[in-house]
Amino acid sequence: MKVCVYMFGQDDPNKCTAAKLVRFGLAEQVRYIGHNTVLLDPLSSETLSRQSCIFCNSICAIDCSWERAGYIFTRYRGLRHGKHRRLPAMLAANPTNYAKIGKLSSVEALAGSLFILGHKDRATELLNKFKWGPTFLKLNNDLLHDYLNADSLKSIAETEREYFGHLY
Repeated sequence: MKVCVYMFGQDDPNKCTAAKLVRFGLAEQVRYIGHNTVLLDPLSSETLSRQSCIFCNSICAIDCSWERAGYIFTRYRGLRHGKHRRLPAMLAANPTNYAKIGKLSSVEALAGSLFILGHKDRATELLNKFKWGPTFLKLNNDLLHDYLNADSLKSIAETEREYFGHLY
C-alpha cells in the first residue's frame, strides 16, 4: 500500500513526522488525493476498517496543525476526493501528546491505519524512524490487534467502547 502525506507546513518542521517520512522515502508528498485513496479524516463519520477499504491502493494523512484541522477538512477543496475515514480511538505515544486518546502524529495515524489494514510490517517500518515509535505499538498492541481482527464496523465500535467506555 502506498503511503502519502498532504502537507500544509503548519507545524514545527523539526518535529514534523510527515516531513521525516518523506525525507527517508517512506512516504510520498502529494498535492492530489485519488479516488482509491483512504484519506485519514478525524471529522469523518465512517471508521477505518479492513472491510471498508478493500479496493484502496494508498493511504494519505493530512499534515496540519490540530488547531486548524476542522477548518482544513471542511473548507479545503483539494481534500474532497478519496475515501474519508476516521481512525478508531488509539493512544498517542509521541512526546507532545503521550497517552492522549486520538492526538496522534501523522506517523502514528499512518502506522495505526496500516496495521488495521493488515500491513503490520510497513507500520513498524514507519515507526522505527522515531525513538518513541515502537512505544506506539506497545501502548496500542491489544487494541490494534482487536481492530485488525474486527469483522465489521459494529465490532470496531464495540472494541472502542470496551477500551474507552468513558468516552461514550
